[in-house]
Amino acid sequence: MNLRDLNYFVTLAKTRHFGKAAQLCYVSQPTLSGQIKKLEEELGVVLFERTHRSVMLTRIGEQILPHAQAMLAETNSIQVLAQAHQDPLSGELRIGMIPTLSPYLIPLVLMPLYHQYPQIKLVLREAVTESLLRCLYDNELDTLLLATPMSDSDLETLPLFREPFWFVHPRKHPLYTKDEITREDLSNVDLLLLSDAHCLTPQVRAVCAQELRPPPAHLPDLRTESLETLLQLVGAGLGCTLVPALAVRGAWMTDTGVIARQLAISEAYREVSLVFRRSFPRRLALEAFAAVVRRHLPNTVQTLK
Repeated sequence: MNLRDLNYFVTLAKTRHFGKAAQLCYVSQPTLSGQIKKLEEELGVVLFERTHRSVMLTRIGEQILPHAQAMLAETNSIQVLAQAHQDPLSGELRIGMIPTLSPYLIPLVLMPLYHQYPQIKLVLREAVTESLLRCLYDNELDTLLLATPMSDSDLETLPLFREPFWFVHPRKHPLYTKDEITREDLSNVDLLLLSDAHCLTPQVRAVCAQELRPPPAHLPDLRTESLETLLQLVGAGLGCTLVPALAVRGAWMTDTGVIARQLAISEAYREVSLVFRRSFPRRLALEAFAAVVRRHLPNTVQTLK
């Protein structure tokens, strides 16, 4: 048994498809299939149930999988640790970001980071929080930019900034002439939201005190994944929403028929942090990235340290 075969096993367990697994491992399908069979013979167990339609882990395969993943993660940690000893501010830094943050933050920090640390090669992935956390635990990502508090003792966080929510409504709206938008105002608006997969959705519901309120009958059964789509619907007069402060800076806010307003609600914000495995050896690279982010934030958000 060797690390290469364990990588084949873990990749096949993830894809459940010999062709896709072989492609990800940069080998031919017969080679991968042969090595999996060799691994099974060496262990004396069947790891996969194979049919013409599917590939599934057996019970013993499911039990072995987390151990194989842990071995591969430790191997990667050894490699990263050796690289960090040579130069912690060089090499790949794999960062995951939530979709309600990455389009607005990355343009602010990408070039400054490149100019200050040209040896760091960013690898960026955008997904919802649950998916990103799985990638972090599986060692597919090094760190995450999240707006959800973490309580896992295996994870560590570097606070970056506090981002207020702004109220967005159509140009013709009863609240247009109101000087201050309060929680009572928000509790009565027709609220448009992203799908429940986004951490922003329960945060907005909590600020608006609409956790248990069903959507009005005239609103669409919306499952959008995009803030841009949400704002187009606001501009069309279908309702209102809250957006994070960085999103208000986007060029897509122009000519959409919406008005963005600050809120007179002190707790209407989210806190964005850098989340990483406590065992990750290149903390210096994470701190360098965090410092660049804090240094290039607009004055609409509050820097945290």
